[in-house]
Amino acid sequence: MNLPRSAIIVLDRLTHDGPMTPKDISSKVDLAPRTVSFALRKLMGHQLCRKIPNLQDMRQPLYLANLERANEIRMKYEHVFKQFMM
Repeated sequence: MNLPRSAIIVLDRLTHDGPMTPKDISSKVDLAPRTVSFALRKLMGHQLCRKIPNLQDMRQPLYLANLERANEIRMKYEHVFKQFMM
């Protein structure tokens, strides 16, 4: 599995902060909304996160990390996490 750096950053944020909207992710990780959308598509494709309904605003879905799979990825990409999460 080969993930772009943006997907690793988004996955890290989702694992630490819990379910978030793409807009919230974008502001927290300082990435463009388009980049966040791309990262989320990659993560969903690898079953590292999933989309869930946002009961407060149905127009904005929430994304939830698959924590078990995320921990596996974290171990593989630990050097990237350390470099960009400081």
